Amino acid sequence: MKATVKVLIVLALVAAVAGTVWLKGAQHAAGAAGAGAEGDTEKPGKPLPRLLDLGADKCVPCKMMAPLLEELKEEYAGVLEVEFIDVWKDPEAGERYGVQLIPTQIFFDASGEERYRHTGYLAKEDILAKWRELGVDLGPTREKEPAFSRWEPAGPAPEHGEACYLCDGVVEPRTRVVLETPQGAVRFCSPHCYLIAYASMTDESKSHDAVTVSDWATGEPVSLTDARYLYTLDASGRPVIRAFADEAGAAAEQARSGGSILALAQLEKKETANLCGFCDRPVYPEDASVVRVAGMQTWGCCVMCALGVAARTGRDIEVEARDALTGEPVRVTTFEGHVAELDPPTAVAWGGARKDEDGKVVSTGCFKQAFFTSEANLRQWAEANPRETGRQLSIEEALAAKMKLTPEQISKACKIGECSPR
Repeated sequence: MKATVKVLIVLALVAAVAGTVWLKGAQHAAGAAGAGAEGDTEKPGKPLPRLLDLGADKCVPCKMMAPLLEELKEEYAGVLEVEFIDVWKDPEAGERYGVQLIPTQIFFDASGEERYRHTGYLAKEDILAKWRELGVDLGPTREKEPAFSRWEPAGPAPEHGEACYLCDGVVEPRTRVVLETPQGAVRFCSPHCYLIAYASMTDESKSHDAVTVSDWATGEPVSLTDARYLYTLDASGRPVIRAFADEAGAAAEQARSGGSILALAQLEKKETANLCGFCDRPVYPEDASVVRVAGMQTWGCCVMCALGVAARTGRDIEVEARDALTGEPVRVTTFEGHVAELDPPTAVAWGGARKDEDGKVVSTGCFKQAFFTSEANLRQWAEANPRETGRQLSIEEALAAKMKLTPEQISKACKIGECSPR
C-alpha cells in the first residue's frame, strides 16, 4: 500500500512538473508571438554606415579625435553611427579588429563591410571626404552655425572724430601721422602704426616723403623724415614715441621724462627689431602672442598670425596669448596641424570679419582678432565693443583656416588689404 502511494506521489509530481514546463513554454511562445506582432508595428531601424574609432583616453592624437567624434555623432545622428572603443581598457577589441597603432578609424558601410581604415589623427573634413569617396551619402554637410556672430555694428560710430587707419584707435592731435596718397589722406594714431603699415607695403617705390607727423609740443605737422623722436618706455615696457620738429624740442622733453633722441632711421631699426613669425610685420612683444617653434621663440602680431606660424613653418607650435577681455592666459599646443592641447579647454576665438557686397566673409584685420578663455568672456567683450563684427570660432577652426593657406598666400599675408593704404 505504501509503495503504491509513493508511486502515485511521484507520478503526480512528474505530471505537475510537466504541466509547469508546458505552461512556461506556452507563455514563452505567447510572449514570442506577442513580440512578433509588436515587431510588425515597429520595424527595426535601417542599418547605418558606421565609423569606429579605436584608441585610448590618454594618447595625444586620440584625445584630439574625441571632440570631433562627438560633433559627428551629434551632427549626423540618424545617418551615421559613431563609436569609440578604448583598447587600453578593452584589449580584446584591439585584437578583434586587428589594431596595431592607435588611433585607428575603421569605416563600415551599412551592410557591416569594412571599406577603409586609417591610422593616426583624421580631421573631421577628411572623414566626411572619405565617406563621399566611398560613395556613402551622408546628406549635405551639416555645418554648425557659430555660437555667436555679428555682421552689422550694434552701436553708433564713435564721436571722437578721426580713427587710426590701422588699429581704429583714436588719432590724438599730438601723435598724428598723415600719409598723403592719390586717393586722399590716410591717418594713423602713432608713428608705430604708420611704420607697421609702411612695412606692409609691397610697392618698391614706397618712401616717407609724403608723410607728416605732429610735433608733440605744438601739434603742428612736420616732415616725418626731418623730425626727431623721443623714445621712452611706459610702466609695462612698451615704447612711447613723441615726435618733435627739431633736436631742441626733443631735448627739452627729454630733460623732463628721460629717454633717447632718435632720427627716423634709428627709430625704424628699433620698431622693426621684432617681427611677426607669420607675416613679418613689426610688433611690440608687449602686444604680441608668444610662439615657440622648434626650440625657438617668435611672435604673433595677432592670435591668428600666431597660429599661422604652424602653417608657415610646417612644425608643431606652442602659442601663449591673452584673453582680450581679462588678460588671462590662453595656451595652444598643436600636433600635425591640429590643436592637441588647449588651456583652458573652454577657450574660443573671435574671427574679426565683415561681409562684402557679394556676401563673402573677409577679415577686418589683425587688430580685430582675439582669444578668450570662454564664450561668456567673448560675449561680454562684444557687448563692450558694439562696433566689432565677426564670428565666434573654435581654436581648431581658426588653426584649420591657416593650415589651408598656400605658400603664396602666406607670403602675401598682411601685405595687401587691411594693412596697406590704398
